[in-house]
Amino acid sequence: MGWRHVSTLIAVILAGLWGAGLALSHWQGRTSFLDRVEAPLTDLRFLIQGPRPAPDIVTIIAIDDQTVRETGSYPLSRDTMARLVSALARMKPKVIALDILFIDPGPAEGDLALTDALRKTPSVLAAAGLFRRGAQSSPEPMDDGVEGLPIAQSLLLPLESLASAAALGVVNIATDASGVPRHVPLLLRADSRIMPSFPLRAASIAMGRDPVLRPDGIDIDRISTSTERGYALPLRFYGPGGTVRTISASQILNGDAVDDTVRDKVVVVGATVTGGGDTFPTPFDPVLPGVEVLATAITHLMAGDGLVRDRHVRLIDAIIAVILPILFVLLLSWHRSIWGLALIAGILISWIGITAVAFMHGIWLSAALPLAAAVPPVILFGAARLWLDRSRAERLSVQSRTLQRFQPPSLAERLTKDPTFLIKPVRQQAALIFIDLSGFTGLTEILPLDEVREILRSFHTLVDQEPYRNEGIVASFMGDGAMILFGLPEPSPRDAGHALAACIALCTRMESWLAALPEPIASRIGFKIGAHYGRIIASRLGGESHQHITATGDTVNVASRLMEVAASHHVDLALSDALYQAAGPERSVLESGILEGPFATSIRGRAGSIAVWFWKRNSSQKTDAEGL
Repeated sequence: MGWRHVSTLIAVILAGLWGAGLALSHWQGRTSFLDRVEAPLTDLRFLIQGPRPAPDIVTIIAIDDQTVRETGSYPLSRDTMARLVSALARMKPKVIALDILFIDPGPAEGDLALTDALRKTPSVLAAAGLFRRGAQSSPEPMDDGVEGLPIAQSLLLPLESLASAAALGVVNIATDASGVPRHVPLLLRADSRIMPSFPLRAASIAMGRDPVLRPDGIDIDRISTSTERGYALPLRFYGPGGTVRTISASQILNGDAVDDTVRDKVVVVGATVTGGGDTFPTPFDPVLPGVEVLATAITHLMAGDGLVRDRHVRLIDAIIAVILPILFVLLLSWHRSIWGLALIAGILISWIGITAVAFMHGIWLSAALPLAAAVPPVILFGAARLWLDRSRAERLSVQSRTLQRFQPPSLAERLTKDPTFLIKPVRQQAALIFIDLSGFTGLTEILPLDEVREILRSFHTLVDQEPYRNEGIVASFMGDGAMILFGLPEPSPRDAGHALAACIALCTRMESWLAALPEPIASRIGFKIGAHYGRIIASRLGGESHQHITATGDTVNVASRLMEVAASHHVDLALSDALYQAAGPERSVLESGILEGPFATSIRGRAGSIAVWFWKRNSSQKTDAEGL
């Protein structure tokens, strides 16, 4: 396995472990930091779903501003409360639940009247648990078989006389960090006993059945309600305040209410008076009365329409939390990275859509957990892969720039686009130039090595520039000589003309370069150029570890031998008639010097002769060059 595969495997394992760790914490209910992220995402899903009608099961009797104005006091006197309960009892509700803490005694007559009224109808009174700081959001396991219940430090209970006439239920509501009520604990532990919640007590009395506990929910009669860990009931708000039917207590006291609004309903009495009742922010209403929060919980228990976030849902969350980071790392490692990123974005959007649709159907899948499990590994792995790829790209760029110095730019570009270029030999027409320094070998015997290298470097630079300007390439440097090729990577009808132009330019530049060398170097060396045009075989030569692109064939040999012809006839350039004819009108560049020929000339190692032209700069041009 290569390093890329090993790094991907390590990243997959780490991503899986990260997701598994978060999944385990989520399963155990120890992800309060994720709950802070989940809360706004849950509110968003509520807003996407929009308000919905509440089942006509519960009626709220609101002690509102109108009631306080008419009765003249708040809290309402015990006599008034007794009249209110008696009036409601005559309307035949299933149960009257009073979300009011009767902790302090009132006038004896009033307490007695309220006690008598409560005895005459099924009723529930409110109690409240007092918790140590942080205990409500961190339930502790129980020792009596019921695990994870919140533990109250103490209880606020109604007067004993009132408590003896009604059932009790605690009205505590669990809120998140922003104060939004998310759950109602259906059970809590206090004073070595388990206390039912206000909604659970009201619902069980109204339905005439005791609740039956199961590992992830509570059953009352034939209605099953799923709960979270510790029998916490998730709240699924119906809408803003008033979505649950609400009637002013003044209407009941004045006899203005219609019996059908109360008959066979669960009646919840609570305060909504300005500044007198508890309120909570919700996705639909910034000041939803606390009594409506409790009424919503009662409705869930009786209608079975609450949110489902039990162990099965949490198991799905956990599985997704493990799968997504592994999947995303694998997608990021995919060589088509743009498609990997597109798939990651598509999967995330799809999961958000799935959570929204599930939420509309009452299933509370976590949106924060998969994001928390997937995003950090994606960012870290993506950043690491980007850094590694960028480093690799920089290394490849350096290597490419370095290798390009060993290949002509046009060939390097062609090889980059087509790595198979010239794997199969190609026969084509091409023009070749050979140039060589005369007398340089003897000069190297007396010059220091550094000076020899500097002269060669300067000579190679000059030779490299002129072919490049005339669309040729230096196929190879051979010590104090070079082979220049016109026709690669692509042949052109102007190759011969370009070759002639390069020959003349080289002659001019060489004269100037030689004139600039110090004595006795300048007087001991010269140059010779041979040029020919004909058919060549362009191919790659070399072994598996190293190859170079070159030209072979009789045309190459003739061009090389023409250098000797130029030297023996004391001219700057010897060019074949084939090159001269192929150049066409572009051979006019030869008019800048003295041109003679063509002459039938023998070529060493080759039978017969060929027509050769001789060219040299005239004396006035040489004088000008020497003066530069």
